[in-house]
Amino acid sequence: MPQHAKGPRLYRRKDTGIYIIRDTGRGDQSTGTRDCREAETALARYLAERDRPRGPATPDQMTVSEVLVIYGTERAPKVKDPQRIAYAIQALVPFWGELPVSAIRDATVGHYTTARNRAPGTIRKELGVLKAALRYCADKGYLVNPPTVELPEKPEAKDRWLTRSEFARLLWAAWRNPKAKHLARFMLVAAYTGSRKSVILNLRFMPNTYGGWVDTDRGILHRRGEGQAETKKRTPKAPIPRQLLAHLRRWERNGARYVVEIEGNRVGSIKTAWKTATDAADFNDVTPHTLRHTAITWAMQHGAKPADVCSYFGLSLETLQRVYWHHHPDFQESVLRAMEAKL
Repeated sequence: MPQHAKGPRLYRRKDTGIYIIRDTGRGDQSTGTRDCREAETALARYLAERDRPRGPATPDQMTVSEVLVIYGTERAPKVKDPQRIAYAIQALVPFWGELPVSAIRDATVGHYTTARNRAPGTIRKELGVLKAALRYCADKGYLVNPPTVELPEKPEAKDRWLTRSEFARLLWAAWRNPKAKHLARFMLVAAYTGSRKSVILNLRFMPNTYGGWVDTDRGILHRRGEGQAETKKRTPKAPIPRQLLAHLRRWERNGARYVVEIEGNRVGSIKTAWKTATDAADFNDVTPHTLRHTAITWAMQHGAKPADVCSYFGLSLETLQRVYWHHHPDFQESVLRAMEAKL
């Protein structure tokens, strides 16, 4: 009995560990990576390019991976933050990849949400990319009558922030761990500047095109690299508080190249160190982004002007009013005075 072709599949070479794509009758094709998720993305791209229809396709003639590959290769390079699209596609492909577009229904979206097992906000962002990819393929004539992707409700903004004593406890948990000194540096920068994790991990002590840098002579934080375009997550320049500036100058004198580094090398992830520190401090409800909430909350509690807060942290006035305004000492003060006044 003749054997059935196995179809396109991934195979990991034993000698190099690099994944290759095997497709009966077409020869092997290297993915160029040892990372399983990157290899799966490469396989999805291969399938989309191999089977892409020549004319407009109906939802049952086109796979979701084809839609995502078209969007990722044609649209993503033209946006200001292509990494956001890339991360979403990497998350979407394992579940949706080989399914036809016609399989996108409320039920399968629900199955994806369960299988993904991530925060509602994360699921909403990923499905938002899928929705945008379908719309793009329809607009460009690749796809006709795409289904609608119903996004989950936008979650309420988190109001978790750390008190001074809580922050000190978490900072001490990081500092006393010999393998997490870099996390203590990250925490200090985050608490004093409210910068996002990705910004802090890319900070250097000299101008560059990859990420931001700190000017310790003038005391200015540059959150973006030279020539980098601004995105929706604004990254404005800001003065560095004197307490943090003293630390930064000391680190620079000691030969540091990156603000957060291990043995002279940039730190790409703080996931493990963060988990260790939060476990030691007995905090199971805080994330690195909590430090941004903390910095903004402290600024509001100390009476900073709303316009200055928005400018310093790269925050919209709408977000400040919705999430942080109640922390300000002037919150509804005029109404309170009016209600307490004698008639």
